[in-house]
Amino acid sequence: MNRVKYPFSAILVMLFFSNIALAQDTSLTHYTKKEVMVPMRDGIKLYTKIYTPDGITTPLPILIMRSPYSDWNIGVLSPEKDSYVKNMAKGGYIFVYQNIRGKQKSEGEFIMEGPIDKKNRNVIDEASDTYDLIEWLLKNTNNNGKVGQLGISYPGELTLLSAIKPHPALKAVSPQGTVADFFLGDDYFHNGAFRYAFSFEYAYSEEASRGDTVFPFSQWDLYEWYLNVGSLANVNKKYFKHDIPSWDSFSMHPNYDYYWRERAPVNYVDTPLVPILHVGGFWDQENMNGPESLFTKMEKYDTKNYNHIILGPWCHGQWSDSNATVLGDYEMGRNTADDFRGMQKEWFDYWLKGIGDGKFTKAVCFQSGSNVWKKYDTWPDKSAKPTKLYLHKDQKLSFEKPIEVSGTDSYVSDPANPISYRVRPIQMTYSDSSEWETWQVEDQRFVDHRTDMLSYKTEPLDSDLTVTGDVIAHLFASTTGSDADWVVKVIDVYPDLYKKNLNLSQFELPIAEDIFRARFRHSFTKPEPLTPGKVEEYTIGLHQVNHVFKKGHRIMVQIQSSWFPLFDRNPQKYVPNIFFATDKDFIKATQSIYRDKHFATCIELPVVQNDNVIAK
Repeated sequence: MNRVKYPFSAILVMLFFSNIALAQDTSLTHYTKKEVMVPMRDGIKLYTKIYTPDGITTPLPILIMRSPYSDWNIGVLSPEKDSYVKNMAKGGYIFVYQNIRGKQKSEGEFIMEGPIDKKNRNVIDEASDTYDLIEWLLKNTNNNGKVGQLGISYPGELTLLSAIKPHPALKAVSPQGTVADFFLGDDYFHNGAFRYAFSFEYAYSEEASRGDTVFPFSQWDLYEWYLNVGSLANVNKKYFKHDIPSWDSFSMHPNYDYYWRERAPVNYVDTPLVPILHVGGFWDQENMNGPESLFTKMEKYDTKNYNHIILGPWCHGQWSDSNATVLGDYEMGRNTADDFRGMQKEWFDYWLKGIGDGKFTKAVCFQSGSNVWKKYDTWPDKSAKPTKLYLHKDQKLSFEKPIEVSGTDSYVSDPANPISYRVRPIQMTYSDSSEWETWQVEDQRFVDHRTDMLSYKTEPLDSDLTVTGDVIAHLFASTTGSDADWVVKVIDVYPDLYKKNLNLSQFELPIAEDIFRARFRHSFTKPEPLTPGKVEEYTIGLHQVNHVFKKGHRIMVQIQSSWFPLFDRNPQKYVPNIFFATDKDFIKATQSIYRDKHFATCIELPVVQNDNVIAK
């Protein structure tokens, strides 16, 4: 892909704020940088960079991004040279970049993703630090009294938190690629299953020192390295020695308890207090769930039309690239990053400079397959009809419900030989050579031959099928173990002979996928062991999509019980806390998937019959 890569690129793409042009393009050529230590209310000083355009004497609005990360790309380039913001820098903004407490050159103690006290405006937290920063900037820069904030990933979360207890001068925000809930669907857990490699490497990178630190792996292919660690209990014994606070927190809070609830931004938000533009990617390998969930939650309370969303065909932060035309082998048909920059410019232009009419569409979402942008007055599209796609014998899929009295397919899941989540070698998550950014669009033929998973597919479609909204798996399954993981993937299979690009013939493009840890089938707070052999239903949200399965393509569903080392291995023997399982707890188990009229496993697709939504 034509992506500029930097160390920790999947996170650090959370590039720099946004400047928007004035009504007249002044063709600025240079910004001057100033570095200051801004005092917070408790006396702690935070390292801050301020970029001011040369040659403009009129007061300007301020755009802020706050981050724990270093200068690897954020703030190094002057705004007029930064591909992410240079189309907006021409009009003039004051750009401000600040490191949060305890990171890089900032003073204080770093607490990774600490909670926010929504009701107490006097407590010191990330929202209060942003408040104090804005207060200082209003007094020490030539500004127009209007402030915006944005950021991708962690900086996006900080943006969201600032909008929960906003300074009066904060007039618009854009949290991008933002976490909604760390346990249910973002960085650290998905539906209770632990995101192993990402969490291991990220926690170390942020907490081993004030800077950003790379774990010193002893080999290149980390599939074997993580497998050789053994159970999660060995991580502290062999490597972390209880020196990484987040890892200890993961271990002590394996269920959805107070620790996770109070750190879930989605639990803080309700009525938007300032205009908010959520941004996310349908193939975001880190926080796909976040923007969707946050928008949905806030939409219930939005009475001023403040709540808006943009969803594109991107991995984490790809919309900040200079050129986003492909993701892996998937071709977007246009530079979607340029498209986004225009939308972002319009957003901040209006709220901070009064340019434009402010008539923003509720949702602007890219439609993969057709490769066009669509505008929606509601998101998801209310015209979509839930339509069930059923599993059948002989690995077939059909919209007809099974009529058989009984029917099952089985496979043996062995924790000693887990299915890789991407093609080996599994490189370190954040490295220039890593495929971390593109694994969610990786051709799934690399696993469909394995005997420890199941694949089902339709006949070639006789017409286009548009799917817009939430995809939900209804899985009827049993196991010979007392715990299990269920991974479900919905895939677009290209024609046997794809004349547009022969290299993509029979390509298996993932469209929606996720994992569910079976112990949490009744409650994420109170896990329960499974009864061996008992059939149970699992309802698994596979997140939102906006995709056209084209005529001649097939739809495939894959089911498996491991996704390693993205997720930890389930011992398949119930233990109260998997983080303290022993190596002897890991057992083989036979997994059975049911496909009959009584237990009809299916995928619920939100099908749009007449796709007449306005294209952008």
